[in-house]
This record gives sequence, structure tokens and C-alpha cells, in this order.
Amino acid sequence: MLEFAWPWLFLLLPLPILVWWLLPPFRARQASVQVPFFERLAAATGQTPQRGAVVLERRALQMIVAVAIWILLVIALARPQWVGDPVTREVSARDLILAIDISGSMDQRDFKTPDGTTLTRLDGVKRVIKDFIARRKGDRVALILFGTRAYVQVPFTQDLQTAQQLLDQTAVGMAGQQTAIGDTIGLAIKTFATSTAKQKLLILLTDGNDTASRVPPEHAADIAHQNDVAVYTIGVGDPAASGENRVDLGVLQSVASTTGGHFFRAEDGAQLQAIYADIDQLAPAKLDTLSWRPKLPLFQWPLGAAVVLGLLLWLTLLLGSEWHRMKIVSHA
Repeated sequence: MLEFAWPWLFLLLPLPILVWWLLPPFRARQASVQVPFFERLAAATGQTPQRGAVVLERRALQMIVAVAIWILLVIALARPQWVGDPVTREVSARDLILAIDISGSMDQRDFKTPDGTTLTRLDGVKRVIKDFIARRKGDRVALILFGTRAYVQVPFTQDLQTAQQLLDQTAVGMAGQQTAIGDTIGLAIKTFATSTAKQKLLILLTDGNDTASRVPPEHAADIAHQNDVAVYTIGVGDPAASGENRVDLGVLQSVASTTGGHFFRAEDGAQLQAIYADIDQLAPAKLDTLSWRPKLPLFQWPLGAAVVLGLLLWLTLLLGSEWHRMKIVSHA
């Protein structure tokens, strides 16, 4: 349907009439011939001298075209536009961070894929996470990698292809050989600080226990809970291992329960894939409904018509003047 963005500009339509009524007419002085005996000449002819004035003749065509041009200009100023039918779209209101452990123990080749292939833990995790990222349509995804230190590999983005490519380039030991779970949670909280999403979800995947954090994981979990960040923890290491390769399941369970998340245990690709499916069910994305109506501007049509009318009027008056001059010349 046709609408005007600024319909109040139609109040300008009577402006020329007000100018016509309220402002004095334009007067221009012109050179004239002085007659010394003007008074005797006037008395001889029986006429009374008056102030000289010449009113230029206005043709009806000029007035009609001027009115049409003014109306078209006001219509263009009011910004006519064609407004289409409402378009509704649902978008995710969730920001999601994947925190992946790339410490030295992730290089162990004991991760079994659903097809029976044995891969390193990191390669197996990459394969499953790649499918999980591909299903995040509408979510903003960030990627944190951690070992001895934690850093943001991919800030929040909806460019899932780029996130997958940067994940593929990840290698074991890039962030050190130890594991800093508490610092990773702290970095995730800091990353969420600028987020305005209604749902903030951190998925933390590790195969070791916390050995390098400056902030204890439990304390970091309390801060995450205060900032409405839910942490879902996934342990992928061997719980029977000892030392730095041991998975501290108790800490992971505590972090998840403190923040309102869940703890999962994964030993192979099939379990990890099922875990991500469970996360989709436990933490479904919150959706915001956006509605708008497409608008096609049309102001250029009345504006163009006003310009064309002005050019045609100018050309008509020019041709008429030339024809009148030639007619006078021919009679002379």
C-alpha cells in the first residue's frame, strides 16, 4: 500500500497562495525618457499622470504548470513509499561459547569415532564439534581454546564457516601443556560481558584436571552464576588416569550444578555426539520474533515529473517567444 513517511509536509501546499496574498509584488525600476513639457502634453491630451507600472502578462499555461510543479514537489518532500506486507522472522537470542581443551593430553590416540576409527582426542572432538557448530543457525558462537592459558580463538560471530575453519587449524599445545579450567571460565564470563543475549551458554570440554588456574574453578563458577552464564561441562579423559591427565569429574560436576548447567561424560565420538544432542534439548535456543514491512521509496517519480514539466514549460515559452519575434520581423 502507498504511504507517506512525512505526511505533515502537505501543510506546505497553500504556501504559494499565502505568499501571493501577504507579500508585496516585486517591483523593478527601468530606464525611461523624460519629456520637459510632460505636463503640457498631458493637459493637451486630457489625461491625468499616474505612477508608471508594467505588469507582465502571465499565461494560463504558466499558472497551471507552476501549480502542478509545486504539488509534485510537496508530494516528493512527503516521501511517498510503497509498503509491502509484514515480514516476520525468528532469530536466536542466545550467545554460545565453546571452550576446548588443547593441552598436551589431548594428543592421545584413544578417541573412537562412530565408524570405529581411532583418532587423537582433539581430532575426534573437532569432528563432532564441527557438526554441532553447523547446526547453530541463528546463534552467535565464540570459540575459546585453553591449556596453560586460555584465549579467544573466535569472538562472537554468526559466520559459522569461519569458526569451523579456525577450529580446524587448532593444534595440541598451542596454549601450553597444562589445564586452566578456572581461568577459562573467567575468560568466558569476560567475553559474555558485552553480550545482550537473553541466554548465555558455555560448553566446556576437557580431558584433564585444573593445574594452572589462578582462579579456582568453583569460584569462577560462582561468578558465572551471578552473571547468568550456564556452564555445561564435558569430561573426555580417562578417570582412572593419574596426575595431570586425570579428569577431575567432581570439579566438573560442581561447576555445572553451581551454574545451572549439566555435566556429561564422553569416552568416544558416539557419546559426545549424543551429548550435544542432549544439550540442544536441555538448553533450547530462545527465539526473538522480528517483524518489519519492506518499504520501496517512490519520491523520485514526482520529483522527476516536476523537473520534466519545468523543462517542457521553459521550452514552450522559448519557442513561443522566438515565433513571436519572427512574426514581428516578418511584418516589419
